[in-house]
Amino acid sequence: MGEKEISLTGVQEDLSRYVTDEGGIWSLRQLEKVRGWNNIEYAPGLSGKNTPSTGLSMNRAYIPPGGVAKAHIHVGFDVMVYLLQGSVRHEYGPGCRKSVVHSAGDMFYIEPGLPHEVFNCSDSEWVYAVVSRSDASEWQNIEPYDRDSE
Repeated sequence: MGEKEISLTGVQEDLSRYVTDEGGIWSLRQLEKVRGWNNIEYAPGLSGKNTPSTGLSMNRAYIPPGGVAKAHIHVGFDVMVYLLQGSVRHEYGPGCRKSVVHSAGDMFYIEPGLPHEVFNCSDSEWVYAVVSRSDASEWQNIEPYDRDSE
């Protein structure tokens, strides 16, 4: 994967232009980073924004070397992640006081409403992951979390 040295945080795309309706099967093929949110960069992915999905979304996510996805909560939806490359540390729970590390090849589930902050453990390598959500709107139902509030 060719790495871009630009930050895509805040960049939004018309995601419908990346998919093809094959007659009930919607295809998205070999795409790279095109947008970002909360210091995480994303390939287009599949969601209710570009398919008829009403309850699922899936993206490829990338965290830059030394990157941190600031503390947040997924409101009312499940998340499952398959880590393809790199390692991440989650600080989670009330005040984000607990910690767990996952490495390439690991899969993990994040409960709805669990406060967490995600750190790329490397200062030189990108993290690549596949992120699945039980929410067709992707990150619209994510709220920032103040780690110091508890």
